[in-house]
Amino acid sequence: MNVIDSRLGRREVMLDKVITFPRGLIGFEGLREFTLLQIRENAPLLFLQSLENARLGLLVADPFAFIPNYSLTVGDAEQEILRAEKPDDISVLVTASIPPGKPEQTALNMLGPILINHRARIGLQAPQTETGMPAKVYIGALGR
Repeated sequence: MNVIDSRLGRREVMLDKVITFPRGLIGFEGLREFTLLQIRENAPLLFLQSLENARLGLLVADPFAFIPNYSLTVGDAEQEILRAEKPDDISVLVTASIPPGKPEQTALNMLGPILINHRARIGLQAPQTETGMPAKVYIGALGR
């Protein structure tokens, strides 16, 4: 177990919950170790927290909870990095942004999904260029 400082305060992280991003994330390529933190129980959003920089925590969500027909393309190189034995090994997350004081304007970035193989504890960001999806989806517009 490891105790970390995060944007959510001090948290305990089990070593088997550390996710390695061999390529880092877009804009944070030098940071490789992350973990997912619950904001609160049953919340639809999580925090993807860097273990190397306490100030870096990205708000993330399961896109399928909001857009059931969300689709993405994962290339051979990405599949090789993820080392998934079956599709169920992979979770898909997208970053979310909430303007201060305007939760109804929460937006999901649909073009930069983050893929995580929880079994191997490997993650990567797989930018999408030809999805047919809008770049951002506003949760408030979905009636949620």
